[in-house]
Amino acid sequence: MSESAKQVHPVDEILPLPKLFSYGLQHVLAMYAGAVAVPIILANALGLSTPDLIRLINADLFACGIATLIQTIGIGPVGARIPMIQGVTFASVAPMIIIGTEHGLPAVYGAIIVAGIFTFFIAPYFSRLIRLFPPVVTGTIVMIIGISLMPVAIMWIAGVSPEDPNYASSTNLWLAGLTLLIVVLVNRFTTGFLSNLSVLIGLLGGTMIAYALGEVNFIEVTQADWLGLVTPLAFGMPTFDVSSIIAMLVVMSVCMVETTGDAIAIGEIVDKKVDKKTLSSCLQADGLSTCIGGFLNSFPYTAFAQNIGLIAVTNVKSRFVVATSGVVLMILGLFPKLAAVVASIPSPVLGGAGIAMFGMIIASGIRSLGNVDYENSHNLMIVALSIGVAMIPIGAPQFYHNFPPAAKIIFESGITFGSILAVVLNMVFNGLGQRDIKK
Repeated sequence: MSESAKQVHPVDEILPLPKLFSYGLQHVLAMYAGAVAVPIILANALGLSTPDLIRLINADLFACGIATLIQTIGIGPVGARIPMIQGVTFASVAPMIIIGTEHGLPAVYGAIIVAGIFTFFIAPYFSRLIRLFPPVVTGTIVMIIGISLMPVAIMWIAGVSPEDPNYASSTNLWLAGLTLLIVVLVNRFTTGFLSNLSVLIGLLGGTMIAYALGEVNFIEVTQADWLGLVTPLAFGMPTFDVSSIIAMLVVMSVCMVETTGDAIAIGEIVDKKVDKKTLSSCLQADGLSTCIGGFLNSFPYTAFAQNIGLIAVTNVKSRFVVATSGVVLMILGLFPKLAAVVASIPSPVLGGAGIAMFGMIIASGIRSLGNVDYENSHNLMIVALSIGVAMIPIGAPQFYHNFPPAAKIIFESGITFGSILAVVLNMVFNGLGQRDIKK
């Protein structure tokens, strides 16, 4: 029995229930703000009522949980079975707003359903491109993911607009700094279980400090309903507009590139090779989850890059931990009052923890690139140009504002454009299948 236990890969390890719940809750807290951001943005843009917004948020969380379970536990051949939490892709926001404004929500969900089916069936063919992702490409993509996410943490800390009187206020900076300090201290002076919970402890400690300062608002908790069932097709039967479907197909094509990068990044961190078969299963899970999301009044789903950093920080590699996160998300989707409690965590507190999480993604990319051969300048050029163009939308968010909407989906995502360029440059300089690792 002991010999058999030693052969279990950390990804497939089933931890005791208290650890599963604690680590899983940590993942939920880390991704919650991003998970609910899309329905909030969409509802505000389309002028939906508050009850409709609550319906969208509940459906989103519930579908997030289903998508995460499909990806981590799997259904037959579908699902990568790695610790990958699922969330709504931000690449879909702009197209959904345009579709919803012109054709209504039924057209949005019709396009999502078709795009999900398309992704499911195209996944086995797309996965054959795995050979285009050698270490120089994967390491670069992992770095780009971390660098591209860092502004999210900064925005959580400072706020959205510099014109806001509270932008980067001393209170926000103190909350973020103290949260980060708690994460560092727990990581430094504890071991084992507590050390792995450093981010969760930081979030709880930061929230308690914020509450003492009067910066936590529980009004939404008191006003939220106890139970909110998710009703399929609550906004009517889906309609199928050709132009809307084409726009969403572009979104899902971009998502497949991002998911490929995220899956490879997770594989690097958990020491489990993501091969063609695994990637195909991963992308099929995205397609199936997106299709389900369309029926449940939700959105397109893909890997949530934010949580890759949490895996790196905690070194907890079990996919069953993330599967537990899926269960928690489904429960939050059914009980709005519980979801409101999680939503009460102040943004600066999330930002303080985010700096540690996203920084660890960057560090993981650096570690991967440390094994790359730089004897010739080709690999150095691949890394330099890919990261360089990925930084453009970070430094100048409106840089591509004159581009057509379909092109903006690709170029305005530093992760997507940087990943595509890394693959293309590697093909140009190194060809197909050439090894780039140090001898």
